[in-house]
Amino acid sequence: MRLAPFSAVIFDMDGTLLDTESVFKTIVFEVCTELGFEMTDAVHMSMVGSSHEHTNKLLIESYGVAFPYTLFDERCRFVMRERSHDGVPVKPGALQLVTELRERNIPAAVATSSRNPHASHHLAAAGLLDMFDTIVTRDDVTNPKPHPEPYLTAARRLGVDPLQCLAVEDSHVGVRAAHAAGMQTVMVPDLVHPSDELRALGIAIMESLDHVRLAAFEPR
Repeated sequence: MRLAPFSAVIFDMDGTLLDTESVFKTIVFEVCTELGFEMTDAVHMSMVGSSHEHTNKLLIESYGVAFPYTLFDERCRFVMRERSHDGVPVKPGALQLVTELRERNIPAAVATSSRNPHASHHLAAAGLLDMFDTIVTRDDVTNPKPHPEPYLTAARRLGVDPLQCLAVEDSHVGVRAAHAAGMQTVMVPDLVHPSDELRALGIAIMESLDHVRLAAFEPR
């Protein structure tokens, strides 16, 4: 399929640009076990793409008020940082797509539910930090995804009408946020597959960022 013309591209980070979700899944299971709780695939899938607030609420609902969320969060961050010392893997086609955007002078941004230190560290470790015009993190917005504020904030910083932006996401939460912002939205599934609800939104679903690049720039 062909994408409609766009003036800017806004990417989610984990699972979209960075191949970190599978690594983080392993860490989540390990840390839960360390703390005496049993993580499940169902709970983990509900965490993917979510803000810290939503994850905190989800884990308390799943395991009770005794769940030590602050300790869990700090431990996960520490282990993730330790395991990313040698660099952070990028998703197939990410560097090629972002490079082509720069060559075509199309502005690009990141809109992530991660906080600034995590986002900056991981993008830098992946060699992508300087490839974007702006990075919107959880620290920059009042309302995280699935609220459209992260995407609307990125579009405003780029000086581009949200309706002229292409958004690229891997999670249900992120797709809902980008769609609510009025953006042309592409889902490139990572750990989570598109639901009937998301398909009903009319979003594009593509296998990889290489497919996104071809759909955007192949000669018509």
